[in-house]
This record gives sequence, structure tokens and C-alpha cells, in this order.
Amino acid sequence: MGRGSRLAGGVICVVLLPLAAQARAQDTTADSAARSPSRPAIKTNRWQEDWSALASTSERTQALDRLKYLPLVPNGAAFLSLGATLRERLEINDAAAFGAGDQHDTWLSQRLQVHADARLGSHWEAFVQVEDVRSFGKRQIGPADQNRLDLRLAFVAYEARTRQGTFKARAGRQDFAFDLQRFVSSRDGPGVRQSFDAVWADWESGPWRVLGLSSHPVQYRDGKAFDDVSNGDIRFDVVRVERHVQGENELSAYYAHYGRRLGRYGDAIGPEDRDVLDARYAATIGPADWDLETMVQRGTVGSAKIRAWALGARGGYTFQTVRWQPRLGLQFDAASGDPRRSDGRLETFNPLFPNGFYFSKAGYTGYANLIHLKPSVGFKPTPRLSMQGAVAAQWRQTSHDAIYTTPNLALPGSAGVGGRWTGAYGQANLDYRFSANLTGAVEAVHFSVGDAVRAVGGHDSDYLGVELKLGW
Repeated sequence: MGRGSRLAGGVICVVLLPLAAQARAQDTTADSAARSPSRPAIKTNRWQEDWSALASTSERTQALDRLKYLPLVPNGAAFLSLGATLRERLEINDAAAFGAGDQHDTWLSQRLQVHADARLGSHWEAFVQVEDVRSFGKRQIGPADQNRLDLRLAFVAYEARTRQGTFKARAGRQDFAFDLQRFVSSRDGPGVRQSFDAVWADWESGPWRVLGLSSHPVQYRDGKAFDDVSNGDIRFDVVRVERHVQGENELSAYYAHYGRRLGRYGDAIGPEDRDVLDARYAATIGPADWDLETMVQRGTVGSAKIRAWALGARGGYTFQTVRWQPRLGLQFDAASGDPRRSDGRLETFNPLFPNGFYFSKAGYTGYANLIHLKPSVGFKPTPRLSMQGAVAAQWRQTSHDAIYTTPNLALPGSAGVGGRWTGAYGQANLDYRFSANLTGAVEAVHFSVGDAVRAVGGHDSDYLGVELKLGW
């Protein structure tokens, strides 16, 4: 790594080590607090944390708790909560994009977020979060790798509870994610998360929930501080219905419209209007669990008609009475590609706003023109530690379309070259919770590419990522 990366690493050690030591020292208190229903756990979406329990001084058991609850009025009906999240990830990648044209790379990815959450009575919330994301030592920095000091979230939310149900609404810069985040995600994996300038409203009553939103994704820029803008070239609108069945198991379906001023595909170019229908069923019954989702896309790109589809399935069985609670899992994914050129039809699936780490943290695989099968085995040796190993096989749905990498990038020259076999990979990851505030993760991936990838300059690739995340 370069000088900047080493310097950053030194600074991070100075910051993280004392905080980690403090977290370990507070571990007993934190674990006790986590068991209490009154004190919230640290969440990925920090705006979902309600710190009103700290109105009672007896609940203020950790350092700086006084900053988690700052009364704005004498009776405490309104308060301000401050917080921060720091994520450090060291990544070593033999080459992205299946190794085609890229060199070995090692870098430090740093994400720092600071937020203020104002709860104004029982109905209103105002939330602001700024973010600084940097990649130290990375050879090729993309839009999801770096965004120095910018506004990530800034919205006003309203909630009203009645006997009939609960109404919620948000307006402003926000993020949202659906289900396993196959197609609509907050993109927590890469350095820069995905935000939207949006209006959101939902109604919850008994087992039912109906929501709607209208949004533009944020266009990230890294030229100067606070230069991100709403992307007027893309619009994403959704109407979604959910219903709980057999307890907390969930059925859901939504219609979405994805509009882009200019879509560019191997067989079509022009204004993109894509209508989306999605359905999902997720359940856990006893030791078995599964998550099934399918999406159909229709519309046009220029003069070409869209005819695309995708499906994803994850399931598993946990031996709950066996030591380490082993879980056997199986994952299957498929997405359409375009089998014929110049026929007036575009069949390449658009994964919309995918989670870049859905398949693995290496980011080798995109959700288009794909058939993917992955058996896995997981263990939980302690409540704090979970481990998983997996092997996967990968094909193209059609060899006439390209091989795609994350998020939806065609491997140059791969359309129509070689057969359907893309390759196979092995994956191992470990997650550990040091305390209620500090977590760690390690993941290793080896991808053995097929002849179709080798024909366009690709090669076998290896990835290693080591992460620490501290939340306050």
C-alpha cells in the first residue's frame, strides 16, 4: 500500500483501538442493556433507533450517553440524539471484473458517518447524517468507492397511530431497501451507500402494510464537499403491498416504474421506461427457512421492447439442537440475457439498485444474464460468532449476451464469445460481535474462471476483506 494508505491506517489505529478497548470494557454493561427492551440496539439505519429510554438517568450506563438524549424542552417531549458510525475495511483483490484488464489491488476503505436525530413529540422526527468515504491506495476509484464529506441523509418524518392502524411518511434525502436487497438496496456493502431524494408514505394495519414512494437516486460526485445532487435523469416510483402470514412470515408484491433518460445496452439505446412486477414469499417454520422472489420487467428502451425476468431463492435447514447449530443452505439465482441482436427485443435484466455484496463481498458477479447455484454450510460456535463456507457454480443464461459484473457492467468483448460456463468460486466468511457497539468480519473468495472469461483476458481471482465497524 502507498504512503497515504499507511498513514490512514496509522490514524485509524489511533482512533479505533481506544474505542475498541472502551467497548470491551463496557461489554458486560452493553450486553445487559441489549437484553433490555428499553435501550435500542445499534442499527444499520441509524434513524430507526429511538433513544427516548435515556430520559431516565438510570438507563444512561455507557460513556457519552448524555449525548444520546439531549432534551430540547423542559418536559422532555422533544429531544436530540447524536451518533456516529465508523467502518474500516482492508481489501485485497487479485482483480475486479474477473481479472480482465485490471491489476492486483490493495486498499483501505473508510466510511465515517455522523448524525443528529431530533424527535419532536410523538409524531415528528428530523434526521440529518453527513458522510465521508475514502479509499486509500485504490488504483481505480469508482462512484461507490469514494465520496468525501457530503450530505447522505436529510429528511422529515411523521407518524400517527390510531385504533385502525399506523400512518408513516418521510420526505427528503433518505434510503430504503426491500427484502434481501437483490434489486432495491441501500447498498451497505461498498463504501458509498445509495440514497434517494424521495417522498415515502405507508399505512400499517394488523397484518397488512401498503406503501408508496416517488424518488430520484442521488448522483454522487467527489470533486468537492457537499456537491452531490439529485439525479434527474433517473426516476423510480413504487407501490407495494405486504401481508404477514403464519406469524411473522411475509408475502409481498410491488409494482415499480424505472425511468431513465438514456439507457445503453448491447442491443438497444434510448430513453428507458421499465415497468416492474415483483413478488416474494419469505418464511421460517421450525428449523427450515426460505426466501423466494421473482421479478418481471416490461417496457421499452428506444424502439426496443423490454422482455426481462429474474428469480432468486434461498433456503436452509438449521439443526437447532446440535452443537454449533449447523445450517445447510442452498441458493439459486437466475436472470435473463438477450439471446438475439437486432430483433427489436431487449431481454437483458436490469437489477435496478442492487446490493453489490449479494453474492459475495468480492463483487465479481452481477445480477444479469445469470444462472447461479450455491450450496453452503454455516455454524454458530458462540452467540457472538458465526461462520459460513460455500461453493458456487455460475453460467450465463445465454452465451449471446455478455458476462456481467457488479452492479450491472458488461465484461468487454464477452458477448457471443465462448460458452455459457462462467466459472466457480469458493467463499468463506466469519462475523464476530465484540460488543453491542463493535463488530468485525472477514471474508475470502477464490473465483476460478471458465474459458469464456479467459478468452477476453480474464483469469482466476482472489479476494480478502477484513472489516471493523464501530457504532455509537
